[in-house]
Amino acid sequence: MDTDKLIKNFNRCIDWEDKYLYIISLGEKYALLPAEKQTEQYAIVGCQSSVWIDVKLIEGKVSLLGNSDAALVKGLVAIVCMLLNDKTPSELLNTNIKTIFAQLGLQQQLTPARNQGLEAMVRTIFNKVEHFI
Repeated sequence: MDTDKLIKNFNRCIDWEDKYLYIISLGEKYALLPAEKQTEQYAIVGCQSSVWIDVKLIEGKVSLLGNSDAALVKGLVAIVCMLLNDKTPSELLNTNIKTIFAQLGLQQQLTPARNQGLEAMVRTIFNKVEHFI
């Protein structure tokens, strides 16, 4: 799913309860990191819930798979992966993900701990992708 479609679908939700349910459904559908990779090697430090993201470079494009042990956070992982997946390292590093989060209204609706976890996910991905350049 591309960014525009994600934003359009998100804006179709009536209220934040619907948006939370949509986020959770995204996690169920797109947070696909297999259980055998849910290890310390892929763990994201700084998240209150357990979060794992595998960052790879495949044929010049970044490939992201993630998961979490918490339903809402799993959905946030899915959103981050959808927004950043299948880009070249340069494209990914030039993505202003905070602007997209603002368009979705995430930072205003999430708890401070979840916002910190979201920032930790993005920071970790960006740090790993910088090594691909």
